[in-house]
Amino acid sequence: QVQLVESGGGWVQAGGSLRLSCEASRSVSRFGAMGWYRQAPGKQREMVAVIGLGGNDSHIKYADSVKGRFTISKDNARSTVYLQMSSLKPEDTAIYYCSAHGMLSGNPVYWGQGTQVTVSS
Repeated sequence: QVQLVESGGGWVQAGGSLRLSCEASRSVSRFGAMGWYRQAPGKQREMVAVIGLGGNDSHIKYADSVKGRFTISKDNARSTVYLQMSSLKPEDTAIYYCSAHGMLSGNPVYWGQGTQVTVSS
């Protein structure tokens, strides 16, 4: 069992920045990727960004809505993934969840508890 612990959420005005962190309780070498998803009230959970964890595979994928504003990065040695969010918009308001993805399936197999991000206009 692996625990994913997010931190860094909070309240910010539109145009501001926040940095989210997600630390895994065990080595992430067993996973193929880690990522960030978000869920706004009344909406389905959606992918925000995913990064590969292989030594030669740091493939990164972003949702179109965050490209150019958000940056995902990783520190394998610390079993930590980050999400730098800039130029935040009110529509970015959501609970942000960290995910760890299966090596073969590529789908999320573990989730963090979530951290609230609120962007005011």
